[in-house]
Amino acid sequence: MDQKNKNSKKPVYSKFSQQELPAWKPILTPGWVIASYITIGALFIPIGLLAWTASDSVVEIVDRYDEACVPDDFSKNPQSYIQNPNIKKTCTRSIKVPKKLVAPIFVYYQLENFYQNHRRFVKSRSDKQLRDVKAENDTKFCLPIAYDYDNKPIVPCGLIAWSLFNDTYKISTRGKDISIEKKGIAWKSDAKAKFGSNVYPKNFQKDGLIGGATLDESIPLSEQEDLMVWMRTAALPTFRKLYGKINTDIEAHDTIKVEIQNNYNTYKFGGRKKLVLSTTTWIGGKNDFVGMAYISVGGICLFMAINFILLYVFRPRRLGDPSYLSWNRHPIT
Repeated sequence: MDQKNKNSKKPVYSKFSQQELPAWKPILTPGWVIASYITIGALFIPIGLLAWTASDSVVEIVDRYDEACVPDDFSKNPQSYIQNPNIKKTCTRSIKVPKKLVAPIFVYYQLENFYQNHRRFVKSRSDKQLRDVKAENDTKFCLPIAYDYDNKPIVPCGLIAWSLFNDTYKISTRGKDISIEKKGIAWKSDAKAKFGSNVYPKNFQKDGLIGGATLDESIPLSEQEDLMVWMRTAALPTFRKLYGKINTDIEAHDTIKVEIQNNYNTYKFGGRKKLVLSTTTWIGGKNDFVGMAYISVGGICLFMAINFILLYVFRPRRLGDPSYLSWNRHPIT
């Protein structure tokens, strides 16, 4: 008998293995379901309306300039224009302000059809090199932008840094220049942990094919905020990155003059460039999706609650009635 019990495959009894632990097993009665739907709807719809109102109050100006800033003589071949160092790239745009822009006004550049999320592009960097001065030779993932013609390491290395955005903007209104603040545009965690305060650019954009902006070799990477913003690669081919902040109001119906240095080559791959000026609210920048999502979910919940109420009133049935089981409704004869 003992041998038989020893060879038995019957598991040892426990409340855990037999799923007999104490548990809350609510019964979803019609009252609970209807009340839950009404509560969710009553909460979500006001939140959605608040978010939508906040988003609607954001003033956002978007100006595409990549095509307009190419001279007519080069309209059919913009690459020859952008790649010619002897041609001035200055372009002036006039933008009408529809509503008052209340400080702080955030200045973004928007790129479209630029795949920063491409695997080879994302991997082409050295995080060790960016934060540690002793790791300047750690360039194994940076190819083809790893060493210069004298076989000296490039700091920062890799395709991401090499392609640093280099268009510049100068903004004025009513004949007065408006200062664009470049401090505080990067994440504080990046400046403290990801970019070294004792790491300085070396051999960057010195020879060969120039990809984008140059870097001041007297300023450590932890203070190069344009670089830090650019190095946070975007997940989608259309993205915005912060260029700077304006700390003065711009009145409604004013005309903004923007002097653009159109240096960045997006013509090679059919990319588009836009300048974006935007205010913010408690929800952030302009984003109608959040408000719409809350209102939609709340509306669906209220609709479901009304349906359940009508079913409960006009076609009631006793809770747990076994006569509604399929094998009782259609018995086998």
